[in-house]
Amino acid sequence: EARGDTVALDEPLYRRWLRENCGGAVGVSRPYEQALLAGVPPADEDVVSDAWRWEREQQCFNERIYNAVDTLLKKGNNGGVIFAKQMAKFAPLFDFESNWESGEFKWKDKCLELVLEKNVELVHCHVLLVRDPVSVLGSWVNSSDVHGSNPHPDEIGIAQLLDIYAKATGGNQAVAVIDSDDLAHDPCTSLQDLCSALNIVYDESMLQWEGGSHECDGPWSKWWYLNVWKSTGWNVSDGNGPSQNRYRVVPPALLPTLRLSMPAYTFLQTLTTSHKDRAVTTPPSGKLYEDPRNEHVLVYVGTPGRTSGNIIPRDLAKISPFDSSVQGGDACWEGVRVYNGRIFHLDHHLNRLFRSAKALGFENVHSRKEITEAIFQVLAANGMRDGAHMRLTLTRGEKCTSSMNPYFNVYGTTLIILPEWKPTEGATTYDNEKGISLITAGACRRSPPSTLDNKIHHNNMLQNILPKIQANLAGAADSIMLDTEGFVSETNATNLFMVRYDSHCSCDQNELESTGEGDYSGAVLLTPTADHCLPGITRESVLILAKQLEIKYEVRRVSLSEFYSADEVFTTGTMGELTPVTKIDGRVIGSGKKGFVTEQLQHAYKQSIETRLDWSTEIPPFC
Repeated sequence: EARGDTVALDEPLYRRWLRENCGGAVGVSRPYEQALLAGVPPADEDVVSDAWRWEREQQCFNERIYNAVDTLLKKGNNGGVIFAKQMAKFAPLFDFESNWESGEFKWKDKCLELVLEKNVELVHCHVLLVRDPVSVLGSWVNSSDVHGSNPHPDEIGIAQLLDIYAKATGGNQAVAVIDSDDLAHDPCTSLQDLCSALNIVYDESMLQWEGGSHECDGPWSKWWYLNVWKSTGWNVSDGNGPSQNRYRVVPPALLPTLRLSMPAYTFLQTLTTSHKDRAVTTPPSGKLYEDPRNEHVLVYVGTPGRTSGNIIPRDLAKISPFDSSVQGGDACWEGVRVYNGRIFHLDHHLNRLFRSAKALGFENVHSRKEITEAIFQVLAANGMRDGAHMRLTLTRGEKCTSSMNPYFNVYGTTLIILPEWKPTEGATTYDNEKGISLITAGACRRSPPSTLDNKIHHNNMLQNILPKIQANLAGAADSIMLDTEGFVSETNATNLFMVRYDSHCSCDQNELESTGEGDYSGAVLLTPTADHCLPGITRESVLILAKQLEIKYEVRRVSLSEFYSADEVFTTGTMGELTPVTKIDGRVIGSGKKGFVTEQLQHAYKQSIETRLDWSTEIPPFC
């Protein structure tokens, strides 16, 4: 009403809803229901001045719309707004195909004739105001003298909002969703976003209003709006003032209604502008999703059992706060790539996943068949047959109470499969042509088996994350991790290789650039032992390929100074394959470009993806 171009209607379907539901199966009862149905003030109330409010309620919704259109036209305001506030429970009384009250034609036709005569257009948009069910149920208790203390879920209306959204969008109608918490926290931005969605001009008058009752208020307002009448506008302070939060109790009797309402609220929240704009920082690439398809990727979450897993949109996917991965990082994982309709080294990755789970003492674990089937299902759901990467996480599972003790893991393991469209070279991987720079981690050392065996591919990743932060701050791709005695172990994310040329090795970069040929018979490939690191599957593949190419290799302890003076260095990992390293701690490696041996192994690895079918698993056809 604060806008000069707006007519507000307060629940114009309320009277009809009461007429059809009072005394019905849902047990609706209101202290003012007889007065509202009769259109006269209650006998015990001296409200002669408000008698028109009770009389007005005898008009049907369509008549109220007609009168609102007529009012705006008489003001000469062809671009006005009619704001009809409804409760979700009124939805059965509304025809979502025509956007008129169902079963009423007289005033509908009269209104359509009016707009045709005046050559104006009615444009309808549904605005769904969602509110946290905990807040709704908590406040409901405080108004129990009006409606009773045990509301039916239909009274709360959140599940009905989901039905309204489905009907409206099914008819290709515009729907805007706004969260009441966002509106209260930042009314200016929320209302600006709402006006933008409605294609109307934002007016600052929407932030303020006169105290007391308003012309649009229904006659039931004194039972519901007393706190609103005490206000004169939205709180647009900087948020440093006194808290306005109310800490409400949710009685156990209302928990079934909460359980029913929460899934609908969770989904509707994802449609709000605040949810879509929830990122508080921007990745280095400047894009949230390197591949836009990843915004709507589907993931798998489930426990053992044929019907215990679900494929879920990424923004709706959740695991329990009682899950062991949340309680203590108690999980193991694998990264797996999909190429040309096949999953590369799936058997190797599953073998290592089960070895890790066994070493960690997991019980009630998913079977190999269950995991494989879940992988195929989620790849099919996303239509992924190439250019994809999956992160498989197997947690010890959900606990029945908060504790680090595995005795309380009573539901079996939790399997999470996160597939993404992800190139081998990109914002989250590396540059396999120009190469990368590394630094040596000073934050921490790679632990020996006596501390925490890195052959367990576990989710306790702080030992990797802290060196990665150090590399980020230094402008490097990753950090080299040393073991407790100062020998090179790996990087925070990949295994490491170096190449040393003997005197008769013809891998000189200038010669290679001029002839395109080289002889690596004098080259020696070295990689650190796996005593302090994970023996990577890509690392193993490179050693097999080196043997096939007759490249000599050694697996031994390698010092940092040996890497400094190496002729070539490269990293290996499932995510980025083979990546040349051109600089370590500011020291240029070899010629500062990708080396000949690195390039030959890169080529052999790419070929193995295409030709070594024994190294991969075929993905079944999708239907």
